[in-house]
Amino acid sequence: MNSKTVKWTAGAAALAALAALGGCAEKKPVLRIYTWSDYVKPALIQRFERENGCRVAIDTYDSNETMYDQLAAREKEPFDLLFPSSYMVQILRDQGRLQPLNPDWIPNRRNVDATYLAMAPDREMTYSVPYAVTITSLGYRGDEVREFRPTWAMLDRPDLKGRMTMLDDYRETIGAALKFLGFSLNSTNDQELAAAKDVVLRWKKNLAGFQNENYGKGLASGEILLAHGYSGDLMAEQGENANLRIAVPEEGAALSFDDMVIPADAREVVLAHKFIDFILDPRVAAEMTEFICYLCPNEVSYQYLSGEFRTHPILFPPPEVVEKLEMIGDLGPSQAKYEKLWQEIQAGD
Repeated sequence: MNSKTVKWTAGAAALAALAALGGCAEKKPVLRIYTWSDYVKPALIQRFERENGCRVAIDTYDSNETMYDQLAAREKEPFDLLFPSSYMVQILRDQGRLQPLNPDWIPNRRNVDATYLAMAPDREMTYSVPYAVTITSLGYRGDEVREFRPTWAMLDRPDLKGRMTMLDDYRETIGAALKFLGFSLNSTNDQELAAAKDVVLRWKKNLAGFQNENYGKGLASGEILLAHGYSGDLMAEQGENANLRIAVPEEGAALSFDDMVIPADAREVVLAHKFIDFILDPRVAAEMTEFICYLCPNEVSYQYLSGEFRTHPILFPPPEVVEKLEMIGDLGPSQAKYEKLWQEIQAGD
């Protein structure tokens, strides 16, 4: 065998080895997660991948309804883990689209804060484990908005016309009007819903629009002066502008959990359980809280939060605020009433 043959053979062997290594890399299990935008810290994803010899693929959505509509379109590559809000968990569970969790595979579930678990629809964590707590709030520019009061009536202010937004989410926005009127945000009463529709249509005349993702940046820049939004989104933007304030309306507001669930058709079931348990590790949960600015209700994790997070009134609201919060619940067949109402609101002037 001459030197060229030796070199060619060695090169071929090296290429074969690389190909084999590439093949091994391609055979890594893939955990497919469907969640909200910027909802999991990238460094923690990378750590999970290293520790479990896998790859994590993340797709994102901007509403529970978008997530629901997309699930059926993923038959060839079903998701392994979802992060829906609790009311959507109830819908998916009742339709047989979730599988029960194996508690033996999630030992860190013992760390979930019992106070929040008592408010959760799935208190036994049979199908879901709480990931984050959201309080729907009002964000506003303290340096621009005169005589601010913590009330939904701020949306009637003529001096703020064109500089306010509300969430593009019918449960949240119709719910805000219901709370303003003194009703439950889960009301199915036709008269109460009609009154709420009139309120939202009145507010709509003052709005720059309905937004789910850009209102925080609008507040930080000063383009928007008041926004109906999610507590974590608003809190994250406080770092960009110290004049951004957050308040929970005195009439009450929506409280919701985003939960971790495993779809019935998931392929990487064991890996999905490992990820849930990973998130429930106290130090991981604390790091996640500080990244997403929503409280991960992991009682053991609170000691690892930095000072500003440990005392923030939106992450740890006082009892008088908590007692006025209401969980968004599954409406059952009455969901159609809200959908029809929302279509009328979007089409109306």
